[in-house]
Amino acid sequence: MKKVLLSIFILSIVFIISSCEKDEGKLPTISFKTGSGYTSTSSSITKGSNFMIGINAAKSEEADVLKKFNISKSINGATAVSVYNADLTGADADAFSYDYSITNDTVVGQQNKYIFTVTNRDGLTNQVDLTVTVQ
Repeated sequence: MKKVLLSIFILSIVFIISSCEKDEGKLPTISFKTGSGYTSTSSSITKGSNFMIGINAAKSEEADVLKKFNISKSINGATAVSVYNADLTGADADAFSYDYSITNDTVVGQQNKYIFTVTNRDGLTNQVDLTVTVQ
């Protein structure tokens, strides 16, 4: 009888410990702003002209607030280089919106890939990207 009770006790402890493990969490959300004045898909844009890319990001779980936002740029497939970083606090930790105004490069045919990344409290990241070809 003692062995049965001991086995039940051990199984109960294992069940309790395994149920307390942290789940993997959900990725934060991020999407491009669309509409007049925004570039939200890969496009060809005239050299030297101005354009804007906007994003909206939000936490996916109550406790997993947004912590960081980054914009990186890759030219013609090279390694991406960070061009903007922000630590998110206050109201921005729940939902964040950003407009990135750009003057297009002047080398016709150059492909610029813009990568927008948001990171939450748990270190989970989500990103969107688009490529602008200089025309």
